[in-house]
Amino acid sequence: MISVIICTYNRDKYIYRVLESLAQGNCDREAYEIVVIDNNCTDHTQDELQRFAHDFPDVCLRCFTETRQGLSHARNRGIEEARGELLVYVDDDATVNKEYLAAYQVFFETHPDIDAAGGPIIPHYEDGSEPDWMTYFTRQLLTGYLYYGPDMREFPAGRYPGGGNAAYRRRVFDKVGLYNPDLGRKGQGLASGEEKDIFNKMTTAGMRFVYLPGPILYHSIPHYKLEQEYFDQLTCSMGRSEKARTLQISKKEYLKRILLELVKWGGSLVLWFYYMLTFRPQCGNKLIRFRWNLSRNLIG
Repeated sequence: MISVIICTYNRDKYIYRVLESLAQGNCDREAYEIVVIDNNCTDHTQDELQRFAHDFPDVCLRCFTETRQGLSHARNRGIEEARGELLVYVDDDATVNKEYLAAYQVFFETHPDIDAAGGPIIPHYEDGSEPDWMTYFTRQLLTGYLYYGPDMREFPAGRYPGGGNAAYRRRVFDKVGLYNPDLGRKGQGLASGEEKDIFNKMTTAGMRFVYLPGPILYHSIPHYKLEQEYFDQLTCSMGRSEKARTLQISKKEYLKRILLELVKWGGSLVLWFYYMLTFRPQCGNKLIRFRWNLSRNLIG
């Protein structure tokens, strides 16, 4: 069985849509369950869950409340409550294509040596268009954009599935442990690092994860996520998260991360000059602001 795990916090605007898109897929409903982890929602999420249960009574929907605040706590509760051997995490502010669950189901049935996989994440801008300052790098940062082409392949070195569209065999967590509750988002905070932590542990353990083009997730991007305040909050949180993640491993790992940041600064400055020469200063300046926010919180 496939267990689709959706962790949610005050997303009543979106939660019905993601559930509906899963239910309208072409995977047999007997083959999956949907496990929703309510991480202390104070909005109308429960009403929306009841509405979905009424509209789709033949879909196995199981709902739980996780009172410990934090995405990692919610994800771990999902693992605990799931009945399936294949665990698929789906963001609560997204929709999926009709082939989504069937694509994961067929792949894992035919590739017993693969431990995890992730598919494309495509931004859906609620304002209707992408800002002119957006680049490949800031698109990944703000929207979770992920696309590596139309064919299955290994992830590039240092890359891994996006947390909102990732599937794991249960044996992954049996081997590397659960999500680190000291990392990841809590309430309205924008901390991260818990997914990177899991995939780094998988790599160390010799476990394999691949990119699949079939299961596509469309990530809703509201206007506020394109504003400067959110950009600064997110990028500063990334720096603090990287500091926390690497220091939990060792001081040596933290120093290695600082050295890597210096290398990234070199690349960012090269890109900044490129954008200046191509008369796109807004793109270059946004990239430098991202690097500065991350670096000062990583080191500070």
